Amino acid sequence: MPSRLPIQDIFAGLVTSIGTAIRYWFHYTLVAFAWLGVVPLTACRIYKCLFTGSVSSLLTLPLDMLSTDNLLADCLQGCFVVTCTLCAFISLVWLREQIVHGGAPIWLEHAAPPFNAAGHHHNEAPAGGNGAENVAPDQPANPPAENVVVGENPDAQDDQAEEEEEDNEEEEDAGGEDAADANNGAQDDMNWNALEWDRAAEELTWERMLGLDGSLVFLEHVFWVVSLNTLFILVFAFCPYHIGHFSLVGLGFEEHVQASHFEGLITTIVGYILLAITLIICHGLATLVKFHRSRRLLGVCYIVVKVSLLVVVEIGVFPLICGWWLDICSLEMFDATLKDRELSFQSAPGTTMFLHWLVGMVYVFYFASFILLLREVLRPGVLWFLRNLNDPDFNPVQEMIHLPIYRHLRRFILSVIVFGSIVLLMLWLPIRIIKSLLPNFLPYNVMLYSDAPVSELSLELLLLQVVLPALLEQGHTRQWLKGLVRAWTVTAGYLLDLHSYLLGDQEENENSANQQVNNNQHARNNNAIPVVGEGLHAAHQAILQQGGPVGFQPYRRPLNFPLRIFLLIVFMCITLLIASLICLTLPVFAGRWLMSFWTGTAKIHELYTAACGLYVCWLTIRAVTVLVAWMPQGRRVIFQKVKEWSLMIMKTLIVAVLLAGVVPLLLGLLFELVIVAPLRVPLDQTPLFYPWQDWALGVLHAKIIAAITLMGPQWWLKTVIEQVYANGIRNIDLHYIIRKLAAPVISVLLLSLCVPYVIASGVVPLLGVTAEMQNLVHRRIYPFLLMVVVLMGILSFQVRQFKRLYEHIKNDKYLVGQRLVNYERKSGKQGTSPPPAQSSQE
Repeated sequence: MPSRLPIQDIFAGLVTSIGTAIRYWFHYTLVAFAWLGVVPLTACRIYKCLFTGSVSSLLTLPLDMLSTDNLLADCLQGCFVVTCTLCAFISLVWLREQIVHGGAPIWLEHAAPPFNAAGHHHNEAPAGGNGAENVAPDQPANPPAENVVVGENPDAQDDQAEEEEEDNEEEEDAGGEDAADANNGAQDDMNWNALEWDRAAEELTWERMLGLDGSLVFLEHVFWVVSLNTLFILVFAFCPYHIGHFSLVGLGFEEHVQASHFEGLITTIVGYILLAITLIICHGLATLVKFHRSRRLLGVCYIVVKVSLLVVVEIGVFPLICGWWLDICSLEMFDATLKDRELSFQSAPGTTMFLHWLVGMVYVFYFASFILLLREVLRPGVLWFLRNLNDPDFNPVQEMIHLPIYRHLRRFILSVIVFGSIVLLMLWLPIRIIKSLLPNFLPYNVMLYSDAPVSELSLELLLLQVVLPALLEQGHTRQWLKGLVRAWTVTAGYLLDLHSYLLGDQEENENSANQQVNNNQHARNNNAIPVVGEGLHAAHQAILQQGGPVGFQPYRRPLNFPLRIFLLIVFMCITLLIASLICLTLPVFAGRWLMSFWTGTAKIHELYTAACGLYVCWLTIRAVTVLVAWMPQGRRVIFQKVKEWSLMIMKTLIVAVLLAGVVPLLLGLLFELVIVAPLRVPLDQTPLFYPWQDWALGVLHAKIIAAITLMGPQWWLKTVIEQVYANGIRNIDLHYIIRKLAAPVISVLLLSLCVPYVIASGVVPLLGVTAEMQNLVHRRIYPFLLMVVVLMGILSFQVRQFKRLYEHIKNDKYLVGQRLVNYERKSGKQGTSPPPAQSSQE
């Protein structure tokens, strides 16, 4: 080959590469246009056409598809519609898998062996269990409020068992006639070739399905997605909406629904409810006239509608009720009235409902976390009326499928009562007590602006970037709360003689555990033959029972047990009330007092005062707990620990000043000079810099840069940050941090700030230019240098790409072949060298 490639070869290879790039560009443009343009735009236009309610819109649909009006808005709305339809499709497939694997309800598949066995197993008590364990599997909880829902009592379970027996007796007559059809249906579900499905799954990859592999097969997939969107819009939105609309118009409730600002959603839910009632009636008629396939189809459709409505109620309606109840009970805390909430709802109904739903979800989540913490402290069996979310046998979807609707309704009402009562106890009543005892303490100041000299944005960033991460990462809040709960439980147990009931007896627990293990082993030996269709449930039950008794442990029942339980509940309510009073007053008191030294008499948003007070309280509690843990070790050890911690605190303060003070300040100032000042301040005005705001923005920028660095490729800055993070605060290496991290970063930032300033203020005036040109250079040199750096980076990248292209052209034209040669170290060849040489090398 020649020493260097001829120009015509380079030009031909460059043309070939450009042609390939253009071909790929056209193909990927077509892919993006199809998936991001045609699919969402078609879905949106079809959705609008169906819900217009006129025949003319159907006739003009082809022209509307080609219309260029509101393209961006329609594409965004179409993306939302496509997402909803795909989620509905995936939910239907997943629900089918739940019915197939977990078993259909007894009333739907009484004669089919797989479903029948699973259905019976779902309603039977596990062998070898005790009373509380028999209660637990039949008392599922509704998500997401399952963990606090009051369970069923034994009488209710007896009634349920009798009802199930009556249902079984009623279906026994039709069971023989349904057996053939049910077995055929089960065979159809099971008769599939696993190898063919696996082969199809291997052939259909994401690249092939979306068209990213270069083929045009994705056009067929686009057609099927458009058809699926149309079908789902028609079946799951159009039909229920119009059923609900005609029903509401006929009943005369149309004006009330329109006044709610959510006419479409409420009308669709009403349509689904009427559709569920219609399916129940049709299922009953099909059962009477012995239309077996129709009965099965109607039953499956009813299960789909039922599960959908229950999910909407549990995930949407229940948190919304909790959020509004929290807002209503806390109105006096913010000096607001129901009229204010009504005005805010009228002005922005969607935002108001979303915020209340979000607050309700947070409340439910934290309550669920507290219940899980209680289970770690209390004796298993104390919280028998609350469903255990850590139970491996817990499956909320299976419970939605199997349990009747009246049980879900009863559980929902009990959940609302429990959550509402707790809000009254821990929010409304403490607010009334605070207003009576401390009239000037409330209301909290929650204005959206601040008349203090401190910037509101800076305080928000300080709170989000410094205070809350420290509390969440280093707070040990869960351990402290668990210790407080354990101390309260021990105290209440000894005061009311309920220690055995609340915490159990260790010896009895060990004996019970051994007996339970023996019972489980005996039950497994007796039940060696598995039943068809209950493998998954049996596996869950085995996991549940392998650690001994989980649902119940025996306890000693004292005299006047109901009275003691009542006193325990009263004591618990008083404790929760006192804890709520402390949480509502102490952090805000401390925060107001501390912030008064900084801002004087100016009012500050209570979010900042509460955060400041909470942080100070946390530091105090943390210091006290550390000293209490060191007390038994003696005075010398305490002094040694204080010396070590003082040194560590001094190192941490030095690092904090450098990395959390100097670096963010320089970074924020550089961002202000490069981006903000050239865009916001004209040339005839002088920019003003606020170091506090620059530092606050620099903290945010530093965290973003650090996150991007840790996610990026391996280079020296990522290695140093990972090493510093791995060492932690206890093993902090001040010399390493200053030499490897702080000094290089600060040097680069100082050079970026000083070199342009020296050029603009020192070099340019020596050239004899005018004052206007000096001002222009002084104001535009920072963005100009940024543009130069970016262009140099792009140029270097293009040079590397051209070198790769050069090597690619050379290999394509002149490379004959490649051969793999074993690599041998030079030291290996000199293995017979004398020992003195080896010692000298060492």
